[in-house]
Amino acid sequence: MDITFAYQKKRSEFGRQCLFSDRGPDLIDNLPSNRKLAKDWILKDPIDRHQQCAPIQAEHYLNTMRAEYVNAAMNHVEGGWPKDVNLADEEQPKRYRRKIEKDEGFNHTMMQLFKNMENCILQNNAINIYQQYFSDVEETPMVEKSSARTVNVYQDQSVPTRPITHISWSPDNQTKLAISHCNMVYQAQIPKESPFSYIWEVENPNRPLLTLKPQHSCVCVEYNQKDPHLLASGHINGLVAVWDTRKGHEPVELSVTETSFRDPVHDVLWIHSKTGNEFFSSSTDGQVKWWDLRKLAEPTETLILDHTRDEEQQLANALGASVLEYESTIPTRFMVGTEQGIVINCNRKGKSALEKMTSRYTCQFGPVLALQRNPGFVKNFLTIGDWTAKIWSEDCRESCIMWTSFHKAMLTHGAWSPTRYLSIHS
Repeated sequence: MDITFAYQKKRSEFGRQCLFSDRGPDLIDNLPSNRKLAKDWILKDPIDRHQQCAPIQAEHYLNTMRAEYVNAAMNHVEGGWPKDVNLADEEQPKRYRRKIEKDEGFNHTMMQLFKNMENCILQNNAINIYQQYFSDVEETPMVEKSSARTVNVYQDQSVPTRPITHISWSPDNQTKLAISHCNMVYQAQIPKESPFSYIWEVENPNRPLLTLKPQHSCVCVEYNQKDPHLLASGHINGLVAVWDTRKGHEPVELSVTETSFRDPVHDVLWIHSKTGNEFFSSSTDGQVKWWDLRKLAEPTETLILDHTRDEEQQLANALGASVLEYESTIPTRFMVGTEQGIVINCNRKGKSALEKMTSRYTCQFGPVLALQRNPGFVKNFLTIGDWTAKIWSEDCRESCIMWTSFHKAMLTHGAWSPTRYLSIHS
């Protein structure tokens, strides 16, 4: 059995009592400086140091602001597109715009908006937002200089080489291009001239992707915008052909000589339709023919460009077609540029040949080399010829609304800018 005993004693009964009092500092020790050690040190003046004998203990709290997100939706009704207009289809918004422009109240509404717009334009003209405020800073150019560099070169694989008569980009993101080669010298006898044309991949300029091997040279070749495997071509002997890149080097369909053109086919364009099987072509013999690729034995329709008022259209009086123009937003209308410098505005819905050729414009003194409608304002169109470029309007037949001076170098082609509708490239 363990016996324990507890000893108890008050704290005040043992140890020395602490007595606190106010008193000055006491000198405990004095260490004089050793001047011999001064050479080992560098004097620094002023000097300020802080010394804390006890460790610093602190507690801090820090928290960032919480970001709160709210999901909200808005139903845009006023100023939006109607429900029956599909924005994915390019034609439906264009048709809706033309419908609004034909409305009776469109002009009145625009005249009211012009006043507000004119006020803003006058303010911009009064204030130079590009003014240079600092004279010691070099001024930056307002517009960058346009430049271009050669990326790839695609050469004719035949010897002797031939001129390029037409280039067509494929509709599948423009990864391929078809190039037709043909020597257009009238009745030229060139020995060992190749009739081949080529399809190239844009990224591979060393070797053509496919070689088109017709019996006669292709003057023009055009991709089908709905099917990247189909092409239509016009030949120097007046025939038209349809190609399928999946079926080799030979044409899958070829027209018949008796129902084709008498002169070389200068232009071939596909018609915008649901099936995408129709195209039309023109030649300098004065004819425009419509074709169905499923049956090229004979054309579905023929138009003789005889502008005289005779009841019967005669091929002897026809104007030779040098270029065609077709805008997909107005599928029944097209334009023909002739060798005589006349542009004929045509409507396929007309019952007779004279009704189909609705209007004529005397545009150039010589052949019309290029013809294109403005993609934003379809009533305006561009013509190239006689070393000059001219802009016309369907509402003004007497003269063009804008033109350039005669260039020293001959202009052979021109086109509207796809992004800036008021710019042209020639």
